[in-house]
Amino acid sequence: MTPSSRFTGFYELPLADRVERVAQWADLSTAEATALGRGMGLDLARADDMIENVIGLHALPLGIAVNFLINGRDVLVPMAIEEPSVVAGASFAAKLVRAGGGFQATAAPSEMIGQIQVLNVADPHSARFDILAAREELLALADETDPLLLRLGGGARELEVRILSATPVGPMLIVHLIFDCRDAMGANVVNTACESLAPRIEEITGGRTRLRILSNLADRRLARARCRVPAEALAFQGFSGEEVVQNIVDASAFAAADPYRAATHNKGIMNGVDAVVLATGNDWRAVEAGAHAYAGRGRGYRSLSTWAQDVRGELAGTLEMPVAAGIVGGATQVHPTARLALKILGAETAQELAQVIVAVGLAQNLAALRALATEGIQRGHMQLHARQVAMAAGAQGQEIRQVAEALIERGEIRQDHAAAILEDVHGE
Repeated sequence: MTPSSRFTGFYELPLADRVERVAQWADLSTAEATALGRGMGLDLARADDMIENVIGLHALPLGIAVNFLINGRDVLVPMAIEEPSVVAGASFAAKLVRAGGGFQATAAPSEMIGQIQVLNVADPHSARFDILAAREELLALADETDPLLLRLGGGARELEVRILSATPVGPMLIVHLIFDCRDAMGANVVNTACESLAPRIEEITGGRTRLRILSNLADRRLARARCRVPAEALAFQGFSGEEVVQNIVDASAFAAADPYRAATHNKGIMNGVDAVVLATGNDWRAVEAGAHAYAGRGRGYRSLSTWAQDVRGELAGTLEMPVAAGIVGGATQVHPTARLALKILGAETAQELAQVIVAVGLAQNLAALRALATEGIQRGHMQLHARQVAMAAGAQGQEIRQVAEALIERGEIRQDHAAAILEDVHGE
């Protein structure tokens, strides 16, 4: 039975104790726990194999968001991010959501869209019919590109053809290959399948193919999360629970109506999403592109999440977005820390990983909106930001806490103030 992710006071533990507790929770080996605790993940030799022109490593803090209950399963969530307050915010929001039964999440099958652009077609409408008539042949050709994936239950699923009439280069056919990538993100396999179809499509249409590549608007790979938070759990200092609920609903309505607010609203969601995607070795840029394209479809750019008050007066939140992330292939297998993050997470399929990612996005959104709806975003954020400013001024060890506390007391989080405070600390 999975132990509870409700870690009271986890942030107060020394770093070594936090590593030990996570290692026990996730059943990490001594070597794995040592690698985490000493930051011994990726080495230069492995990095040199991963990308070109390597000259060093660029590290990010790896934190653990606690308190998550997703589909009845307790989860510790690894998050790689440099921004203060994100891990703390997600953990706190997950605690609030536990009071309402945790997150419920679903994820569609891992179907990606590959696009093949066809130009110089004499009769696009007839050519579209011809391609659809050859559907079975083309799907079979696509399946031949990856027999292993086919044996695992993946492969080509459908063929769609669109006509783009008004373009600067004239009408073009766009062939969509729908391909189930199973537990992989799928970019390489989809691109390979599209390449394999191009010659036959040229024969069928009499045109010439140009681009043959996947689309990052992965709207067949949607993940959804929802949650409820009792009003009384949201009460904060001078704010009643009912007042906080209404303030969050008002903020949600603002993001639904205004793209300027929606951009910042969605950035808050992606603070959580990207941190999990990056920690697990997935392509955060692809997930970002898909999320924002999905937010901008149809009637203009809008918020990805919604918040409302239900009939019981509770706060009800939902989030729907494409999540193209996998647990096999790419950096998820070759990056040592990404493998450990996946082990801690305990996701056994790409769908389970997507469910965690979308739940964390919703939690991060709740944390930001609750802060905005009550004390404002700056107070909690600046408490953590003060530590970074203290370090930038040269504070080390216990000095960081001393300088940060003094900055907060002054109410001005500035590096020149931090330097002056640090001089006083050194003088003492």
